[in-house]
Amino acid sequence: QEDQLKSEEESVKLSSEFMDLSLPSKGATRGQVHPVTKVERKISEILKQYGFQNALGPEIDNEYYCFDALNFPPEHPARDIMDTFYTDTKEEGTINMLRTHMTALSARSMKAQTLPLKISAFGRVYRNETEDATHQSMFHQFDMVWIDKGINTSDLMGICTHIIKEVYGQKRKVNFVPKYYPYTEPSLGLRIDCTLCNGEGCPSCGGSGWVTVAGAGMLYRNVLEEFNYNPDEVGGIA
Repeated sequence: QEDQLKSEEESVKLSSEFMDLSLPSKGATRGQVHPVTKVERKISEILKQYGFQNALGPEIDNEYYCFDALNFPPEHPARDIMDTFYTDTKEEGTINMLRTHMTALSARSMKAQTLPLKISAFGRVYRNETEDATHQSMFHQFDMVWIDKGINTSDLMGICTHIIKEVYGQKRKVNFVPKYYPYTEPSLGLRIDCTLCNGEGCPSCGGSGWVTVAGAGMLYRNVLEEFNYNPDEVGGIA
């Protein structure tokens, strides 16, 4: 009986009260832009000055654009099932997978075979990583490709330095070290002096005073030829 009385009391209360649920709530505040989105927008604004356009593409891509078109040999460890999230489907005759890097989208853009080609791409990428302080199985990546006549390594280092200083601050020191990527030659690693210890050495930078923030290079001849660009006439930055 007590439950019945309570139920009747609530029914009367609900039928007599009115609340306009379409009214805005009290003290509503605007949301904030995600830090990753802020960085993407900042880099995009920097590259607009050079005439770059943002490209969009699928997160489920295929082996051709992720590896074959970018000069990855069949035995490359990145193609192993332990490093890449493959799917059970195929596209254009090759196996599908969660894209492992945004360069796959840049490869799709190279099909246009236009000059100059200036493409920037932002998005999520996936790798079968053991997650720790510096690795995740899903992370965000930025990629850019610039193909034109007369492009050389000095252009590469110049635009990379400009982007790094605009993002991390004009006082940051930029350092280039040799790297290896199958789709670029020469390949460079971009490092900045550690923002926590200012280059003196700390646990965050492993005591070196430098932190790697990007990789870059000149597009390899095989990649340019794959998309019918003549490597003797044009150069490419990635």
